[in-house]
Amino acid sequence: MDEVRQIVADIRKGFLKPIYFLSGEEPYYVDRIAEFIEKEVLTEEERGFNQVVLYGKDVTIDDVIANAKRYPMMSERQVVIVKEAQHLSRTIEQLTGYADNPQPTTVLVICYKYKKLDKRKKLYKSIRKTGVLFESKKLYDNQVSDWIRKVLLGKGYHISHKAASLLVEFLGTDLSRISKELEKLQLILPKEKEITPETVERHIGISKDYNNFELKKAIGERDILKATKIVHYFSQNPKDNPFVLTVTLLHSFFSQLLQYHGLNDHSPKNVASALRINPYFVDEFRIAAKNYPMKKVSRIVSSLREMDLKGKGVGAYGISQSDLLKELLVKII
Repeated sequence: MDEVRQIVADIRKGFLKPIYFLSGEEPYYVDRIAEFIEKEVLTEEERGFNQVVLYGKDVTIDDVIANAKRYPMMSERQVVIVKEAQHLSRTIEQLTGYADNPQPTTVLVICYKYKKLDKRKKLYKSIRKTGVLFESKKLYDNQVSDWIRKVLLGKGYHISHKAASLLVEFLGTDLSRISKELEKLQLILPKEKEITPETVERHIGISKDYNNFELKKAIGERDILKATKIVHYFSQNPKDNPFVLTVTLLHSFFSQLLQYHGLNDHSPKNVASALRINPYFVDEFRIAAKNYPMKKVSRIVSSLREMDLKGKGVGAYGISQSDLLKELLVKII
């Protein structure tokens, strides 16, 4: 986020570079920077003649270069944005010649989603000299919770640890999707009110009692009654609680628990660092480790892999989600 803020701050001050190569596995910031340039660099009157948006699947590198070499009309500069530029990955190195000597009156923005440039190649080295290279890295689950809190804090809102984790459990790590839900909450809620799990349940439609976050916690505590109730709820609401997502999250939890058992230092700080989790959740692993010895955890991880295949129809054609969930719970507890 600090790198994004710096790029935006420089553009606002008028310190523009001729090339912005935006890449990486997380598309959210690639889109946000490109949108900012699209809206802020030129005035509304200048955009008509001096702003071009191209799409990687519809153009060639030669088309991109030809547009970038044009001179602006009645303006100091022009903006050329290439969206979905990852479709040009096979020929992207052909941009090296232009990157060595870019048109000073053009701001060329390359949105190279889900990929990154090879640092050993000439194009990377050329853009590094003349432009901006930005790589948007995928965040881990615990980092997404922190990201949610920082985004909201920057806009004057506060959210509890549990509510942030509930959003991640339900929405995954797609920052664009999470951002839309956060915007929804900001429109509804006053700034002075903390966002709680109850708030999330009411306004986003996530059940605070019946979700993967609570299922994982119940299983870790060996609360069979609560886990059974949640599994029954999932069976009644399969569209909102897909089996494959539940298995994936539980597999991640027990894989981390296996790693926990292998640690020599079980201090909260070391556990949080080793497992890449928020310190707030270290206690869950401490409790689960008491309930599930290392040997049993290994067996559960193996069973979850088997259940994941069944959930995808491998060797279990026609089995209902309800039956899969019941079998899953039996295999674990």
